[in-house]
Amino acid sequence: MPELPEVQAVVNHYKPILIDKTIQSINHLNDFRKVFETHSTEHLNDQLTGEIINDISRRGKYIIITTSKGYLCIHLRMTGQLQLNETPNDNHKHFTALITLTDKSKIYFKDYRKFGRIYFFKNLDFLNAKLGPEPLSINFTYKFLRKELKKSKGRIKPKLLNQKFIAGLGNIYVDEVLWKSKIHPLKASNEISGIKIKRLHKAIPEILEKSINFNGTTIINFSPGNKTKGKFAEYLNVFGKQGSNCPNCKTTIKKIFVGQRGTHYCPNCQKV
Repeated sequence: MPELPEVQAVVNHYKPILIDKTIQSINHLNDFRKVFETHSTEHLNDQLTGEIINDISRRGKYIIITTSKGYLCIHLRMTGQLQLNETPNDNHKHFTALITLTDKSKIYFKDYRKFGRIYFFKNLDFLNAKLGPEPLSINFTYKFLRKELKKSKGRIKPKLLNQKFIAGLGNIYVDEVLWKSKIHPLKASNEISGIKIKRLHKAIPEILEKSINFNGTTIINFSPGNKTKGKFAEYLNVFGKQGSNCPNCKTTIKKIFVGQRGTHYCPNCQKV
């Protein structure tokens, strides 16, 4: 599933292309009406036909298209991608939605698994209530992180994956930041030392920003746009590296399952 860096890479790619353009129509494709989670296509067109795209931004893992009438929000889920056109290699049945602009340019929503969804909100109260602070914002402070971890007895990996706690982190980057911080993924959150919490607070934005600079991580089919790929996979230290040597100590990296999520860690660097 695309995480914060991948979603930010999509935003960075499409913002200069689409900003100030005008929406002509919004439609589902292949009779897949479920792609629109909150409203019918008829309602969306009533609200958004003729609306100018004022901004494209991100909240957690949501892409947010801002208009004067409200916010069209896209969640890519596992395999969603945005494209400006169909290519000869595309299978049309994989497309679930189409936004047409008045200059005849288009935004296709391609989604192999069809879990991705599009929402329309008058304001962002729903998302803000659902999501925790942005880890790249001034609201993500050491004081906040320490306070929240110290009152949680749950394991640290599921805690970091909880979008209501911190917005945007997923399986790849949680494994990476825990390795960087030398924290075992099964460690109880309230038992993590202050020193390691400081490492974690530093590692989260550091790794996310580095990944954004490389357009995120392409594991299978993620593309920020125009069939390009995220190149951060070349800089992963533990995720997907089971059986390889830890870059720090050369111990063999292991894979376990935590909350049904494949989890990669170094048994020597990340002791319980």
